[in-house]
Amino acid sequence: MEQTDKLNKRPLISICVPVLNEEASILHLIERLDLLKSRLFDSYSFEYIFTDNKSTDNTWEILNEMKLTHPEIRAFQFGKNIGFQNSILFNYKQAKGDAVIQIDADLQDPPEIIETFLKYWEQGYKVVSGVREDRKESNLMKLFRSMGYWFIDVSSEHPIKRNTGDFRLIDRAVVDALGGIKSPNPYLRGVISGMRLTEKDVYYKRDARMNGESKFGVKELIKLGLTGFSNHSKLPLKIANFVGFFSLALSVIGFIYFIALKFYQPNLPRGFASLYVMILFGIGVNSILLGVVGSYIRKIYEVMSGEDPIIVTRRIE
Repeated sequence: MEQTDKLNKRPLISICVPVLNEEASILHLIERLDLLKSRLFDSYSFEYIFTDNKSTDNTWEILNEMKLTHPEIRAFQFGKNIGFQNSILFNYKQAKGDAVIQIDADLQDPPEIIETFLKYWEQGYKVVSGVREDRKESNLMKLFRSMGYWFIDVSSEHPIKRNTGDFRLIDRAVVDALGGIKSPNPYLRGVISGMRLTEKDVYYKRDARMNGESKFGVKELIKLGLTGFSNHSKLPLKIANFVGFFSLALSVIGFIYFIALKFYQPNLPRGFASLYVMILFGIGVNSILLGVVGSYIRKIYEVMSGEDPIIVTRRIE
């Protein structure tokens, strides 16, 4: 009876896995998660939550089959691909655990590190992040990622951890706070960094993808980086203000210059070249500034309109 009570009081840990055409990897992931679960059976109970971004392979069928032997599996398939970050956020919102851990299905982030995450969580850390010391990819791609991390960090209104993806543990309090996000295009690592909680870093070497093909190429990386930049940086608006004041100052200087020129050289031939240049300059600057402001107005519209709801077409519970 005492042993049963102890097992019933174990903290529940939610393992959240966004998937898209991962039939080649998903069984290997569950196998390694099962080994982790067996090792920590006396201390924690687990649930595995999968969010499927409309896979076209056998990913959903495999999850259905695995449910027969894994009652801890829950899964949700969307009517369309809602994007990687929205898939993670939806997963977080379905999690019932005292702590929630996001991990990709491709096994580039080793599940065994979750045990270290939990150790630091027990010490009181609300966020435990996996930081990539190294990754198996070309030097050009490493440089590209490094520059992206640097740019987002230095341009953000708050520090955003570099070389860190979404492989992390977050406490239930953080999960509940994320539930209030209304952005149709969230940048979760930026949102969590913005909470300014004391985080614990766990360094590891990221493995190469074991099976299948990556769904996150250069185009997706750029799109994610731009989302992080626009969501967490006021730099474009600051630049717009600077350019506006600079243009005003330049116009005043130009006005004074032409007045002085006319005073000292009254016989200068009249012409409109300078006027044309200033008008075209003003039009160009205003167009740029309107584009910057318009991008932020569009974000406000997307949040307020709610015209892109997430529809779950199939469930495994």
